[in-house]
Amino acid sequence: MNANATKQPFKRRPKRRVCYFTANKIELIDYKDTKTLSRFVTDRGKIVPKRNSGLTAKWQRKIAVAIKRARFMGLLPYSVEF
Repeated sequence: MNANATKQPFKRRPKRRVCYFTANKIELIDYKDTKTLSRFVTDRGKIVPKRNSGLTAKWQRKIAVAIKRARFMGLLPYSVEF
């Protein structure tokens, strides 16, 4: 009998997150809405990846552009200093 033949417990995949904008029927992202944008930025100031945020590819692109615009206008920080 092979040593690797021991049974592994079944691993469940984590439940897929639902897109925030699709679920709340939001049709427009405004770069001035820093409260919503800050949901998709880490405490270090990085944009949260799609696999963590649960957004669709379309909304992830839109949120990235909005965050970059808000940073340029000085509404959101590029990075946080400790």
